[in-house]
Amino acid sequence: MYTQPELKKIIDTSLVNLAYNNESERLTDPVKYVLSIGGKRLRPVLALLACNMYSDKIDEAVIPVTGLEIFHNFTLMHDDIMDKASVRRGFPTVHTKWNVNQAILSGDIMAFMANDCLLQSPPHLLQKVFRIFNKTAIEVCVGQQLDMDFEKATIVSRDEYIRMIELKTAMLIAISARIGALFGGADDREADLMYEFGRNLGLAFQIRDDILDTYGDKKVFGKTTGGDIIAGKKTFLYVKAMEIATADQKKKLNELYTAGNDPAIKVKKVTDFYDQLKIRAFAESQMEDYHGTAMDFLEKAGAAADRKIELIQMAGSLMGRDH
Repeated sequence: MYTQPELKKIIDTSLVNLAYNNESERLTDPVKYVLSIGGKRLRPVLALLACNMYSDKIDEAVIPVTGLEIFHNFTLMHDDIMDKASVRRGFPTVHTKWNVNQAILSGDIMAFMANDCLLQSPPHLLQKVFRIFNKTAIEVCVGQQLDMDFEKATIVSRDEYIRMIELKTAMLIAISARIGALFGGADDREADLMYEFGRNLGLAFQIRDDILDTYGDKKVFGKTTGGDIIAGKKTFLYVKAMEIATADQKKKLNELYTAGNDPAIKVKKVTDFYDQLKIRAFAESQMEDYHGTAMDFLEKAGAAADRKIELIQMAGSLMGRDH
C-alpha cells in the first residue's frame, strides 16, 4: 500500500514531466507556474488511494488522474479572474503576475491538457472515464455560475448553497474517488460507494474552506482572509446566519455585507456578527456531519479494512487542516 506522501510525490513528478508546446511559452509559462506553487494534490492522490484500495497496481492510473489535478488548477485560474483574487497559495495569481487575457488562454490550454492525460486511460475504461469527467466538467461550470449569481442575492437557502458547492467543489472530488476505484478494478457498485464517499467529503471540505476564509491565518491559509466577505460571496457562514437571524439581524447582516467601507473593517464587523450568533460552531457541526456520512460510505466499500487506512487518515486531515 502507498502512503499519501508517496502518492503526492508521484503526482508532482508526473506534473513536472508534462510535455509542453515550445512555440507557446507565453501561455505555457503561466501553466508551469500555477502547477509549481504548491497545492495538496487532493484529487489525484484521492484517486490513487481509491485505486490502491482495490489493487496493488496504480501505474496505469497515474497520468489520467494527473489530468484531474490539471483541470482543478484550470478552474482555479479562471475562478481567480472572476473573483479578482490577487493571491493563491501565498503567491500572486496568474492574471496578476501576467494579465487577464493570458490567464484565460493559459487556463484554456490546461483544460485541453487535462483531456490529453485522460485519453491515456486503458481502452476498456476510456469511454466511461471520459463520460464521467465531461459531465463533471460541465457541472463545475454550472456551480461557478451559481456562485456568482448568489453574490447578487440577499437570501440563499441552505439547499441552494449545498447544491452550488456540490457542483463547484464536491463533484470533482467525488469522481476522483470513483475513477480511481474503476482503475483499481472495482465494479460499478463499489465505484458508486466511492463516489458518495468523495461527494460527502467534498461538501465537508468546502465548508471547512468557508470557515478558514473567515477564521484562518492568512500566512498559513495562503490567500487573503475574509476574501469571501469582501467579494460578497455567500458561504455556509452567511447562509446559516441568515437562516437563524431575526428580521433585524438579517437586515444588519445584509447592510454589512453590501457596505463599501474599508475591507478590513467590513471583515471584522461581519466576523463579529457571526461570533454573536455562534455561526462557526454551526458550520463545524455541519462539516462533521458530512465527514461522518463520507466515512459511512467508505465503510460499506468491499475492500479490506487495512486498505482503507490511508483514505481514513486523509479524510481526517482535511477536516483539521489550516490551509
